[in-house]
Amino acid sequence: MAEELNIQTNISKKEKYELLLPQIGALIEGEPSLIANLANVAAALRQTFGFFWVGFYLVDGDELVLGPFQGDVACTRIGFGKGVCGTSWKEKQTIIVPNVDAFPGHIACSSASRSEIVIPFISNEKVIAILDVDSHVLNDFDADDKDGLEKIATLLTPCFG
Repeated sequence: MAEELNIQTNISKKEKYELLLPQIGALIEGEPSLIANLANVAAALRQTFGFFWVGFYLVDGDELVLGPFQGDVACTRIGFGKGVCGTSWKEKQTIIVPNVDAFPGHIACSSASRSEIVIPFISNEKVIAILDVDSHVLNDFDADDKDGLEKIATLLTPCFG
């Protein structure tokens, strides 16, 4: 198990994801606790990229329930199809929101959040969790984030058992 990240600061976002992926693999390898794995990945993402908020929502019936996260206090429960996270769950696809104030039905857990990316975890054609990443900067997420975060989701999905 790796317990320290080794990420250079003077490289591109894409290169950071490429370096982070195997380190996340080492963090979760052999660790049976889903909560520990999600907590470490949230911390690794925030530490590497300086995101405002990084966390997981777990599907529980007809709601998403807050799981491990790094950042300010967050919304505890989100309904199916509600806000960015609930919409990602409903549509089973990644959503990039350049300006959260322009997203219809956005749930403002923090007024400091300006842009957001949400990645669904899909197993057996069902969404089982959501990775939610917020930035205090407008239009902070792009195709490199989508690609990198989707690869992280793929890496973590087997941890759900």
